[in-house]
Amino acid sequence: MCAILGAHGIVQPVMCRARMIALSKKLRHRGPDWSGCFVGKDCVLVHERLAIVGVDTGAQPLVSDDGKLILAVNGEIYNHVALKKDLPDAKFKTHSDCEVILPLYKKHDKALVGMLDGMFSFILLDESVTPSRIIAARDPIGITTLYQGWNSKTPGVTWFASELKALVEDCDKIIAFPPGHVYDSRDQSTERYFNPTWWDGDLGRRPHTSQPRLEAAVRKRLMSEVPYGVLLSGGLDSSLIAAIAARETEKVSQAQYELRQRKLKEIASGPATPNTQMIAEEASLASWPRLHSFSIGLENSPDLLAARKVASYLGTVHHEYVFTVQEGLDAIPDVIHHLETYDVTTVRASTPMYLLSRKIKAMGVKMVLSGEGSDEVFGGYLYFHAAPDATSFHQECVRRVKNLHTSDCLRANKSTMAWGLEARVPFLDKSFLETAMNIDPKEKLFSKGSQQEFDEDGCPKMEKYIIRKAFDCAPDGKPYLPKSILWRQKEQFSDGVGYSWIDGIKDHAAAIVPDDAFAKREERWTTDVPDTKEAYFIREIFDGLFPTDAAASTAVRWIPRGDWGCAPDPSGRSVSIHNSAYGVEAEE
Repeated sequence: MCAILGAHGIVQPVMCRARMIALSKKLRHRGPDWSGCFVGKDCVLVHERLAIVGVDTGAQPLVSDDGKLILAVNGEIYNHVALKKDLPDAKFKTHSDCEVILPLYKKHDKALVGMLDGMFSFILLDESVTPSRIIAARDPIGITTLYQGWNSKTPGVTWFASELKALVEDCDKIIAFPPGHVYDSRDQSTERYFNPTWWDGDLGRRPHTSQPRLEAAVRKRLMSEVPYGVLLSGGLDSSLIAAIAARETEKVSQAQYELRQRKLKEIASGPATPNTQMIAEEASLASWPRLHSFSIGLENSPDLLAARKVASYLGTVHHEYVFTVQEGLDAIPDVIHHLETYDVTTVRASTPMYLLSRKIKAMGVKMVLSGEGSDEVFGGYLYFHAAPDATSFHQECVRRVKNLHTSDCLRANKSTMAWGLEARVPFLDKSFLETAMNIDPKEKLFSKGSQQEFDEDGCPKMEKYIIRKAFDCAPDGKPYLPKSILWRQKEQFSDGVGYSWIDGIKDHAAAIVPDDAFAKREERWTTDVPDTKEAYFIREIFDGLFPTDAAASTAVRWIPRGDWGCAPDPSGRSVSIHNSAYGVEAEE
């Protein structure tokens, strides 16, 4: 991934170049490898690059042969090879997966966005027409971030940026650009292009084949020319992604090993050259590349212990990092600066992810796989047990998937990209979603505690039973995961890193937020009024960093399902059934 910034409709774009570059510097953490700027007739595009595919030749903005089309992209296009095969006359200047968007636009206009399989936000400038035209789009679920802004003092100018912080000084109206939509400056329209069968919440009735589709989703996300790894919390979702990635990495490693052996034979049978020894040494490296896994938590936290077990089982090169509550508290202002939201749930979960990402990037890793999305797709959050019926369960899944861009996708993108680390999320693959969201929701319902049901094999019909059962065995006879991990109860990431983490934030907020200030909170804020001292503490930091109404309007708070009996606190521990798996009587 990278960072993009653009302003269209500018009267004197040459005069704005320095200003746009200065604003783009605020996004450079997302793209530390290179910067590029294009100044057009009435538009300026700036790009900060994180090189993962086409490392040597993919500098942006990309320009077509005739110089009329200019493109700045943040993201990855996984099906770029297949798309290029349908464009036999197109000439490509780079090995970038994103360059395929240019000839697709020439052939299909803005309908091209529906053909892309990946995570992306892009700005495409077309100067072949007068006035020039801008096309901007965001991936179907909103895995990448994109904002759109305007300034009432300069009507006719439209801004786009990967993060809010590049727009707040120049725009008095800002929105989070809607996922699955495309903007066209020709008629100022913003239309939804992503129209899957499950979007309107109709009940699915298709048999599920989750296993092969998830494996394919992981496989395509291993497209990389740089070192990669997996985020491993030890929970079901990240562990499944790690298990599949480990198998796929082993396949690639086997092929590389066989290629090296062929090189050795060719060297042995051919004439000696000055480079023979060097080639032989490189080719004789018999150690196959192994998957690296990364976890974080407080000392002896549930996630650290579980992740250690998974890593040992899968044979990954495992790295675990222990942080303290104080280190987490110290990082919160920086976390909010990068997240650009005041949602308590997102800040809680993002802080450990932010700390871990810094460690990962320091090792030279640029891309990781992550398990976001599974709980929304399969109704894995513990509060789903209170769904009154299958229809309600399914509609809540659809609602949560539609809003992922305001929470987990935002967290995964910005917590990692704060350090120039890209997170890819296989559970949100378009093809996998089409399968998983069309499963009969009756198969997703689950029970806990005294209501717990079991299948014929003695496995509990717990949350995400379908995906657990699908990976309970493998074609090669070796289970994907240990039973204790495959059937481990859901722990929200902010809980799993150690229960003292959330308790520590609450205690800290209680100590520093005065009672009289908290009592007058409704005088200070008229919307999204904090309901706890923790929320007050976080909102106050946000307002200090982003002190405009335009900035605050883009933040979205997670609101629990009160009509399902959900507790106000978003922690998984607040759900009454949480303790049922640990031999503790659940509160009623």
